[in-house]
Amino acid sequence: MFTGIIEELGTIKDMPPAGVSGAVSIAASKVLEGTKVGDSIAVNGICLTVTTLSTDGFTADVMPETVRRTSLSILKRGDKVNLERALAVGGRFGGHIVSGHIDGTGNIREYKKEANAIWVTVAAPSDILRLIVEKGSIAIDGISLTVAAVDETSFKVSVIPHTAQETTLTLKRPGDPVNLETDIIGKYVEKLLGGAYIKTEDKGTASGGLTMEMLEGLL
Repeated sequence: MFTGIIEELGTIKDMPPAGVSGAVSIAASKVLEGTKVGDSIAVNGICLTVTTLSTDGFTADVMPETVRRTSLSILKRGDKVNLERALAVGGRFGGHIVSGHIDGTGNIREYKKEANAIWVTVAAPSDILRLIVEKGSIAIDGISLTVAAVDETSFKVSVIPHTAQETTLTLKRPGDPVNLETDIIGKYVEKLLGGAYIKTEDKGTASGGLTMEMLEGLL
């Protein structure tokens, strides 16, 4: 589990060819402290397992599902990435619950300066937007942010100078993809209330919902 508080910017040293799974190599320093092979590090919000460590970086394997779901395949050597180690027991919880399991990607639509802040508008598909609520939490490329506004095609966040300086968010350009992870609590609530569907091998597609029978069984 992560919190969405970025610890440092790493640099891509080596990547598989675009759209292909394999191993990614990242130059880093701070996130190496206390890290062992087998530990998790969030790379642009994607939970990856460390497979090798060196004095100046680490490598992690990337499977096809990760390539399909995220913007990882567009990264190239020299690109900066947001890095965060998994939350340690007893550590400060400064952001929100971030699993590192990406729901999908959105695209930067617009940046707009307002005093010391920057408004960032992100276009996203409807299946992601339905789980985004105003003043709720969203992880953009692993960065824990508060949703300031949401409509049928996009949502907005307001970024303080510290976040702009310490993450990759304002290094993007309009049209660039970003990884999105919605609030994990909202996803479970939606499923219990019948807003999601479950695919099963033997029963096809069935609705998952909170029923009176289920509630009565809890009494």
